[in-house]
Amino acid sequence: MEDAIAKNPSADSTIKKDSETEIKELREIVESLRDQVKEMHSRLLEAAILNNKYVQTIQDYQKQIEQLKKPPLFICSVVELLDNMALLRQHGSNQEIITWVPDELRSAIETSARVAVTNNLAIVKVLSKSADVRARVMELIEVPDIDYNMIGGLGKQIEEVKEVLELPLTDPELFTEVGVEPPNGILLYGPPGTGKTLIAKAVAHRAKATFIRMSGTELVQKYIGEGARLVRDVFNIAREKAPSIVFIDEIDAVGSRRSYDGTTGSSEVNRTMVQLLAELDGFDKRGDVRVVAATNRIDLLDPALLRPGRFDRIIEIPRPDAEGRREILRIHARNMKLENVDFNEIVEITEGLSGADLKAIITEAGMFVIRRKGKSVTMDDFKNAYDKMIVKEKKEEVAGMFV
Repeated sequence: MEDAIAKNPSADSTIKKDSETEIKELREIVESLRDQVKEMHSRLLEAAILNNKYVQTIQDYQKQIEQLKKPPLFICSVVELLDNMALLRQHGSNQEIITWVPDELRSAIETSARVAVTNNLAIVKVLSKSADVRARVMELIEVPDIDYNMIGGLGKQIEEVKEVLELPLTDPELFTEVGVEPPNGILLYGPPGTGKTLIAKAVAHRAKATFIRMSGTELVQKYIGEGARLVRDVFNIAREKAPSIVFIDEIDAVGSRRSYDGTTGSSEVNRTMVQLLAELDGFDKRGDVRVVAATNRIDLLDPALLRPGRFDRIIEIPRPDAEGRREILRIHARNMKLENVDFNEIVEITEGLSGADLKAIITEAGMFVIRRKGKSVTMDDFKNAYDKMIVKEKKEEVAGMFV
């Protein structure tokens, strides 16, 4: 064979070419198989991911099925605790039953607590106290950036507010030593824009207590009993988070003199006010809860709301006098660049205006500077602002009377 190959060199080259071609084909087949293996690995990985996803979905469905198979729970209130047992009243039917209290829940259960029970009336969970969501959102989370030094012309009134609201919270031992109970609440009354709500914001800023604010109009509800329940829930939250301060703005919306015109609306307002009277000074003690209310129309309030024990301090917030107007102007203009501004002249022409009116004049004076691209506020800007905000409005009011 070797002799044949040696005698025929062309045959040798042909065999080599065939071998190289075969090797090349084999290599291509190997590469193709490798690609197929990679693709199969990729598909296998995708299948494993999908499988895990389907397994998780199946488990979720199984949990839902198990939940659907479980019997529903019922809500009961704890009427009385009897050693290792509890007297419960079921909601809706008012049926009373006695059942065992589990050892792990014994420390968490108290009288008037809400519990969840099974069909056989076994206690399985202690629920949180019921409270209207509208009542919970009234709690003030962000404290207003208002302090007493930002309120002008009300020094005497602010001192009274401090005595009633801050002193019992910061130094309660002073009242204990003297042997008197601190005042229960404050009613602020006066014309619009004189600083009643501003004082409440300053109280929220200074008081190291839970601050809950609500408007009298929020307590007037459409359905029977809703307003009274909302009042009750607000004061329950205040007692839970004591020490606390409850601020009721525009209290005349719900605290006006009781009357009945035959409609469900008037009876609902009366029912809400009776609940408010009971919370202010009823059979149950209010605890470490102080109440501040504000109104523009004290003449509309029911006499029962004004008697001592409910609002021990009734403080008038009047329009500022000359010194008060000067102080208010300086407070609101403290960050302004002033040029030849005589506050005494402004005080004279603004007699009878409220603090809100003065703030509006100062803001409008700054707007005149912005319009002319100026840098400082002049006396003319204040006069123009007065003419625009006060004189023009009065003329429009007079003209409207003759239309």
